Amino acid sequence: MIDIKNLSYSFGLRTLLKDADLFIARGQKVGLVGVNGCGKTTLFNLMLGNLTPENGSININSDVTISTVKQEIENTDLPLINFILNADTRVKKLQDELNKTHDGRRIAEIHDELNRLGVHSATARAAAILSGLGFTQADFGKTLKEFSGGWRVRAALAATLFSPSEILLLDEPTNHLDLETSIWLENYLQKLDRTIIIISHDRGILNKLCDRIVLMDEQKLKSYNGNYDTFEKTREIEKENAQAAARQYELKREHLQSFVDRFRYKASKAKQAQSRLKMLEKMGDAPPVPVDAQAQFIFPQPDHLPPYLITIEDGVAGYITGGDYDYGEKIVLKNLNITLSQDDKIALLGANGNGKSTLAKVLAARLPLLRGKTKKSRKLRVAYFAQHQTEEFDLDKTAFEVMSEAFGFVPSVKVYTHLGGFGLNKNKADTKIAKLSGGEKARLMLALITKDKPHVLILDEPTNHLDIVSRSALVEALNEYEGAIILITHDLHMISLVCDRLWYVGNGGVHHFNGDTEDYRQKILNGTFEAAPDEPDSSLPPEERSKEAKRRLEAKKRLELAPLKKELKNLERAVAEMQTDRGRLEEDLIKKFEPQKSKELAYKIKDIERAEARWLELSSEIEKLSS
Repeated sequence: MIDIKNLSYSFGLRTLLKDADLFIARGQKVGLVGVNGCGKTTLFNLMLGNLTPENGSININSDVTISTVKQEIENTDLPLINFILNADTRVKKLQDELNKTHDGRRIAEIHDELNRLGVHSATARAAAILSGLGFTQADFGKTLKEFSGGWRVRAALAATLFSPSEILLLDEPTNHLDLETSIWLENYLQKLDRTIIIISHDRGILNKLCDRIVLMDEQKLKSYNGNYDTFEKTREIEKENAQAAARQYELKREHLQSFVDRFRYKASKAKQAQSRLKMLEKMGDAPPVPVDAQAQFIFPQPDHLPPYLITIEDGVAGYITGGDYDYGEKIVLKNLNITLSQDDKIALLGANGNGKSTLAKVLAARLPLLRGKTKKSRKLRVAYFAQHQTEEFDLDKTAFEVMSEAFGFVPSVKVYTHLGGFGLNKNKADTKIAKLSGGEKARLMLALITKDKPHVLILDEPTNHLDIVSRSALVEALNEYEGAIILITHDLHMISLVCDRLWYVGNGGVHHFNGDTEDYRQKILNGTFEAAPDEPDSSLPPEERSKEAKRRLEAKKRLELAPLKKELKNLERAVAEMQTDRGRLEEDLIKKFEPQKSKELAYKIKDIERAEARWLELSSEIEKLSS
């Protein structure tokens, strides 16, 4: 269906694709992945014909239609439902013709064609998509200009899903969605009988939807069968095999070079040395080893406070409305009775508008209760990450300047080290914020809010600008963090890996959800959640609350695994450095034998053996705990 051959394209002086090939068959659901800036959106624009390749071709049958989400909506005076219905251009064209023609035969033909296209069910189909994406019946008649930017993006997505096409190109479709609508979209796309190519940093949707992953890397398009988890495993094996081949290459090269160095000037061995010299020349360059992007987050660990960190009794949360002498209240949440401990890892569930961000602001002391009582530990420090905080940066300042001002009078090295812990090296730290990507701004904000070693991290959609590698690094860092976490995210995979408690925010209150993320997903898809939020039955003994017990067990397991994984990672780094030192010493000894270096090599080999033994021991412990 899509046949890409020898495709090349450059953006300025930067080559994004060079002689790239790819074939996508009809009906395949493909995840397009790669580091931010590698050219994924550019590839979409090449497929759509918005850009012209420098070389090569993208062959798509002329009768095949492609749909993608529009970046701009031309007519914002249209009612929402009309905007969606107009996305079926075949129907709109026929209806326009019907209004103009007076030919009875043609009128009959048009009606037959409209019936074939399902015009009578069109409104119901459009309404189903809009409802799935979070719009209410009352929204259908509103004009598009009445909606915020985020809701207009949802409307554009709804129009794309409604429009008939054989190929669907989706670029980060969940970015403006909450968890509930992300779940609906994932399920809808699974059932859709179209060829789908999706750019996403959401591992969950790449796992559940995709049967193939295409990696944009090294100016090529590399194809892998299976979902994202399968791709990751295949990629790891690929790297291990490449590393083994590179090691074999180096050993062979060292062996040949050693012979040449020793015997090239001896008459009796000169011929053999010359032969090996030619073999060295024919070997060419070392086989390449794939290098995937790396990311890190290092949250400073807090000191421990006695329980409980935050307690809310009979709380009522909301906002003061009106002004001057006419004040009122908009109550969002009531009957709040919440206790937060330092070992709590809690995800807030519920649709946008239910009050998740309101609760987060109350816990972060950004919003006072309208009524009720809040108790906090005296030395409590809380860090709060809000979705739009990164928009408040002074774009003319550098990350270092912003961080340095926040720290006060501290050595520059401390500022650079702290930023480095969030993946902002010195070069990025000294770059003006205006030139940083959305993900880099998010890293800077996380660095800022954690500078004082907070006891509580409140994160409201922290992953919106993070790629999939950064999200994995954030999950790892959150699991190593020893404070409490309140997490709002549409990334269900992150919730399942980080959080051991789920709170549903809705129906004007906060409810404990006695189930796991898959239970929540099924309730959303079945439409059964709103009617009956799950709450724990306090009459049951703890051992009978199986899912609660399971979550607690998994949380305990994560806490036990975190230091082991950290030690394993440090050990792998240390072994790699020692192996490099060993190679250097062996190379020096081949050139010239020195007793001191020989002793140093022997000690180094013993150190490596001890480290490798500990590595095996740690790997075994981690495997046992993980099973």
